[in-house]
Amino acid sequence: MAEPKPIAMPAKPDGATGVLVLASGEVAWGRGFGAEGAAVGEVCFHTAMTGYQEIMTDPSFAGQIITFTFPHIGNVGANPDDIEADAPHALGMIVREDVTAPSNFRAVERLDGWMQRHNRIGLSGIDTRALTWRIRSGGAPNGVVAHAADGVFDLDALLAMAQAWPGLEGMDLARTVSTETHYAWGEGREGGPWRLGFGYGAGDGADRPHVVAIDYGSKHNIFRNLVHAGAKVTVLPAEATFEQVMALSPDGIFLSNGPGDPAATGEYAVPVIRQLLDTGKPLFGICLGHQLLGLAVGATTTKMFQGHRGANHPVKRLSDGAVEITSMNHGFAVERESLPANVRETHVSLFDGSNAGLELTDRPAFSVQYHPEASPGPQDSLYLFEKFVGSLGGGGE
Repeated sequence: MAEPKPIAMPAKPDGATGVLVLASGEVAWGRGFGAEGAAVGEVCFHTAMTGYQEIMTDPSFAGQIITFTFPHIGNVGANPDDIEADAPHALGMIVREDVTAPSNFRAVERLDGWMQRHNRIGLSGIDTRALTWRIRSGGAPNGVVAHAADGVFDLDALLAMAQAWPGLEGMDLARTVSTETHYAWGEGREGGPWRLGFGYGAGDGADRPHVVAIDYGSKHNIFRNLVHAGAKVTVLPAEATFEQVMALSPDGIFLSNGPGDPAATGEYAVPVIRQLLDTGKPLFGICLGHQLLGLAVGATTTKMFQGHRGANHPVKRLSDGAVEITSMNHGFAVERESLPANVRETHVSLFDGSNAGLELTDRPAFSVQYHPEASPGPQDSLYLFEKFVGSLGGGGE
């Protein structure tokens, strides 16, 4: 690859300790917080007003730097409950206002301290409206977010870093965020919804239908909702084989969310999913799991221009015309025109008309592009877990 040509860079303003450098050469100066250093990835935007810890720890955000459109991120602090994985997977965050001291009784630390502890870079003082408009009009760019307390940056090196990053298209990230071993979620682990003063209750795995979940980058709250709906859950790595799944005698199979290009992950996941479909056992997929199911039945997926990321996405349920307010986080989509004759479209995004759900007509399998476990609405989409678990029949070994 040829060396990138140096381009004119805007002068650094006084007091700047952070910078965003896009692969196009555009530069935005701000104030760094959290960890020092530099991180390169795809710069996207997210419209949620709350839940920034859940967003930062969602494995689906691996390889991405999140611009929050809501200006006051961080004022509820951080706590050990509001997480979707054991550590953050998003590379960094970009916000408008400086992180302040927390103003929430559940907070145990400041957001900037939490970011530093987890080696994640933050950048405040950015015109996030302008950056969001840039992403909406030009697509999600590759970029570098950097923080240095002394304010010293090598902009040419950061630009080269942004331009050398290959982008998410063609990138399999599920392997990097998936569990390495299989484990039981329900027994002795979190089950059911969170309650003030109690946290997450323990799941009872006795005499319940058994769901084997393939982890492509799963969120904890998905498993909590499966347990709450009445299942017991065993989690397997992304590269689990058909034989490994079936050795656990599942009553149903779940395909999790996750990051990266579904076509790349599908190289090893799709053959397994096709075998699982042939067993006739119920199957449910979310987000990346939805895209992989689409690929398994012969559909195609494509990279979206800007993607869908937020907690306020309206989706029309085609069976009855109801509108669900959903949480979304995806940069790839299943192409409606590629769906085969034995697949029925079930949900459509009301933002851009893209596919948001499908169901097979000849086998008990369905999936949605959004995240019902994120509880927007707040309960518009939770019926999907009950629908899936209700289709599994009796439990027990």
